[in-house]
Amino acid sequence: MSDQVYEGLKLAVISLELSPGQKVRDAELAEQFNVSRTPVREALKRLEDEGLVISTPGSLTRISEINTEEVKQTFVVAADLHALAAKLAVPSLKNDDYRSMEDANKHLKMALIQKDITAAIEADDAFHNVFLQASGNSEIINVLNRLLPKLRRLEYLKFDSFNGEHSVKDHENIIQAGKAKQHKQVVALIEQNWLSLGDQLIE
Repeated sequence: MSDQVYEGLKLAVISLELSPGQKVRDAELAEQFNVSRTPVREALKRLEDEGLVISTPGSLTRISEINTEEVKQTFVVAADLHALAAKLAVPSLKNDDYRSMEDANKHLKMALIQKDITAAIEADDAFHNVFLQASGNSEIINVLNRLLPKLRRLEYLKFDSFNGEHSVKDHENIIQAGKAKQHKQVVALIEQNWLSLGDQLIE
């Protein structure tokens, strides 16, 4: 039950349904999720550990503000981790993997045209998950799962002014380099893809 509440609250925070600085009350959230206060408090504690909520003794819990400097630093770490995953994965990638990436990139392009941020993020995740899964390193995935919510909030906030065609083109270049067995180039392109995304959003 706590996991379900946690996932629901995390999505609400990431999508800005619960906006930065907003006060949240465990009693109201418990009623909303039709659970007792205990799983809500457990979920809020996990979100606090991840920096998404702030709780002070004797005070209400608030959704944390978006700290652009912190997000900038997080993008650097995420870029390095994705590059590491690519380094581990790319020697073993097969034609089916590249087809999966091509499909994901088509879905990303369509989602951007339709201004559907949720679909765009899902498509981008599907693209990069090919490398993450092929890396065979679950610790990279675990760390990224803790980092990405901080980045996602900024993506939702800036989506209307974001030019996602850069990401589509980056992905095409990554696929092309991978098919050509240019492994070092793939790693460099993936790292730059994440760093340039961060630069665009933080501007």
